[in-house]
Amino acid sequence: MKRYLEYLIEWIIKGCGFISAFIVLMIVLFLFKEGISFLNSSPLEKNYGLFVSVNNPVRKLTDLQIKNIFDKKITNWSQLGWRNDSIRTIDINNIESIFTKEQLGTNYEYLSICINHYIDSIPGTLAFFSERLLSISSGTKEIEVDKISLWSFLSGEEWFPTAKPASIMGTLPLLLGTLIVSFFAILFALPLGLAASIYLAEIADERIRKILKPIIELLSGIPSVVYGFFGLVVIVPFLQRVFHLAVGETALAGSILLAIMALPTIITVSEDAIRTCPRAMKEASLALGASHWQTIWKVILPYASSGITAASILGIGRAIGETMAVLMVTGNAATIPHGLLQPVRTIPATIAAELGEAPYGGLHFKSLFALACMLFLITMLTNIIAERISAKRKLS
Repeated sequence: MKRYLEYLIEWIIKGCGFISAFIVLMIVLFLFKEGISFLNSSPLEKNYGLFVSVNNPVRKLTDLQIKNIFDKKITNWSQLGWRNDSIRTIDINNIESIFTKEQLGTNYEYLSICINHYIDSIPGTLAFFSERLLSISSGTKEIEVDKISLWSFLSGEEWFPTAKPASIMGTLPLLLGTLIVSFFAILFALPLGLAASIYLAEIADERIRKILKPIIELLSGIPSVVYGFFGLVVIVPFLQRVFHLAVGETALAGSILLAIMALPTIITVSEDAIRTCPRAMKEASLALGASHWQTIWKVILPYASSGITAASILGIGRAIGETMAVLMVTGNAATIPHGLLQPVRTIPATIAAELGEAPYGGLHFKSLFALACMLFLITMLTNIIAERISAKRKLS
C-alpha cells in the first residue's frame, strides 16, 4: 500500500511538472503567433486604400511617405518622382468641405462618382477611402503600399501605431530606450549591491546583519507603483534641479529608480552565495598570510561567482521587465535617445500604456505582441549569456 502511495505521489508530481511546462509552452507559442502574424501586412487600415489618377506614375509609397503627405511635410509630387504639382489629399474627414450633401447622397451612394470625377479633374489628388465605398473607374488606380517587414519593424525610427492613414511601427527608439535604461540601472546597482552583500556576509556584526537583512528583503516586496511615486516626487525633481533640465523625466531617472528596485534582489542572492563559501577555504587563506580583504577578493568572490552571476541575471530581469515605475519617470517619449538626460520610452512601458487602447486583433494589438516577443528574446539571450559565463567560471 505504501509503495502504491509513493507511485501515486510520484505521478502527481510528474503530472504537475508536465502541465506547467505545457502551459508555459502554449503561452510562448500564443505570444509568437500573435506577434509574427502582423508582419507582411499593410500599414493602412483594413479594407482601405490610396487612390490617384492613372496618369500618375507613382506606383508605390512607404508608410513614412504617407504620414509625411498627410502631415503636409511632403506637399509636391516632384518630391516623389513625378511632375511639379501640388498634392491634394482627400478623405472622409474633409469630403463634405468639397462636395455638398446633395452631391454625395443621403447615404453617400454617389461618393464613388464624386471621388472619381474629382481625381479625373485634378490629377494631383491623393484619395484615402474604404475600398468598399469607392469603386475604381478607368481613370483611377490604387497605389501599392509597402508591407510591414521585419527589418522595417526593427530599424524604423518612429513609433506611431495609431497614425492615420498609415501606421508607423519602428521599434528602434523603444529598443534603445529599454537597453539604455536597463544597462545603466545594472551599472549602478551591481557594484552597490555587491558591496552591500560583502558587508553583510563578511564584515557586519551578526546583530546588525539580523536587522538589515530582513529590511532589505522587505524592500523587494514593495509594489513598483510605490517606487514610481518615490521617483516622481524625489528623483525627478532632484535631477531637474541638478542638471537644469526643462523636465526631470529622463532615462537617468529611470536607471536610478530601477537600480534601487534591483538592489534588494542583488544583495540578497549575492549575500547568500558569499556565505556558502566553506569556512575551511577562508581559514586556509588566512593561515597562508592573506589579509581579510585579500581573502574576500581572491577566494570568496571567485567561489561565489556563480551565485553573483545569478543575482545579476535576476537584477537585469527586474530592470528589463519593469513597467509601471519606468513609465512614471522616463518621460514616455518614443524618440531615439541621444543621452541619459533625455526622455525615453521602454518596451514594457509601451505595452502597458497602449494595450488597453488597441482594438483586439487589430494591427496595433498584434504589434504590441511583437514587442512582447522582442522582450522575451532579449531576456532569454541575457540568461543564455549569463549561463555561459557562469559555466566557464565553474570550469576554470
